[in-house]
Amino acid sequence: MKWKTFAYLILITATIAGATAVIGTVYWQGSAAVPRWPDLVRPGALSAKHAFLSDKCETCHTPLRGVEASACIACHATDAATLARQSTAFHSTIQSCAACHVEHQKGVRPTRMDHDALIAIGRARRIEQAGPPSDTQWLSSLLNKSPADSEKLDCFGCHSNRSPHRDLFGQECAACHVTATWRIAGFKHPSPSSTECAQCHQAPPSHYMGHFHMVSKIVARQEHARVDQCYLCHQTDAWNDIRGVGWYKHH
Repeated sequence: MKWKTFAYLILITATIAGATAVIGTVYWQGSAAVPRWPDLVRPGALSAKHAFLSDKCETCHTPLRGVEASACIACHATDAATLARQSTAFHSTIQSCAACHVEHQKGVRPTRMDHDALIAIGRARRIEQAGPPSDTQWLSSLLNKSPADSEKLDCFGCHSNRSPHRDLFGQECAACHVTATWRIAGFKHPSPSSTECAQCHQAPPSHYMGHFHMVSKIVARQEHARVDQCYLCHQTDAWNDIRGVGWYKHH
């Protein structure tokens, strides 16, 4: 055996032994047992909220498994504000944190709201509960062009209390909206001559107080206007575009 080959074998063996020793030490004694080793494997700085855990990887990471929801829940289960809001209450049962929360991204907000991730989590949960799929189910899944073709999110489960339509358009949000943006491509507002604004639009609280009579009516020069007669003062391109006045912002 040539001496170079022998030297390479020794080097490789030493490297593997060293790596195994580091992994074993960290596994049994914690990340603090090997100074600065996290710098070699950390994919990026932690977010400001979790920066105090920079040298305590085992707080979130489980050896051979990665980040498990149980580690997150141990600290965040008492987050009453998140669990109380309708739009974020699903966190109490989601049991999958890393699909949306990416902590090792310096300078980037650690939350990446991905509705497709919610669909994938729901699909995995159903498969887990139903057991191994039959041959027919596998064939059906292969024929589907996209999971989204047969799986939809319950938009109202999180967003009903923020619905601007006041349930006038039903609960099939996906018929008009996509999850990437609320804006609807190609949407055309009803004619500017329409007088049925109040069917869809609710006046702000200020219109039911003295502000409407002392300021709004005077600015729009409509002293006899009622709150539900939006069309007398407002244009349809923007609420601040006042008829005969132009762009005007009260506050």
